[in-house]
Amino acid sequence: MQTETHGAVWLDGEQQHAWRAYLVGTTLLMDRLDRDLREQHNLSMPEYEILVRLSESPERRLRMAVLADSLSHSRSRVTHTVTRMERAGLVDRRACLADGRGVEALLTDSGFAVLARAAHTHVRGVRELLVEVGSDEDFAAVGRIFDAVTDRLVHANPGLDIR
Repeated sequence: MQTETHGAVWLDGEQQHAWRAYLVGTTLLMDRLDRDLREQHNLSMPEYEILVRLSESPERRLRMAVLADSLSHSRSRVTHTVTRMERAGLVDRRACLADGRGVEALLTDSGFAVLARAAHTHVRGVRELLVEVGSDEDFAAVGRIFDAVTDRLVHANPGLDIR
């Protein structure tokens, strides 16, 4: 049923199936990756992503606003998450080195050690539950599609582009 109503062209049956498979599959995958990190490392997926972003940043530090933008989370949500992580000794907060006005999150050595252990669990899950499910060509096609989606949409939030 590919009819046009009010300027919208409806998805045909195959497109609708693919779209819904993407929605369900993404939800289930992210829930499972989050559960594995929580059960094995006492980390949530957002906490893991904060550790990753900090580990990939110069001197393992980022302004809180930049960190929030890179995760597409509100600043208050990131502040609450970083506060929990700071209590656990995974990160510290300090005045910005560049100008002293802002606040930066800084990955501690303890946080880096937790990340190093958790990364094995995360990568194993991504590989087992996504990469190895299809062929190399299938996975490359997924990459091409989401590169195109990112290219089309990233201008609204360039901090999200971690490719």
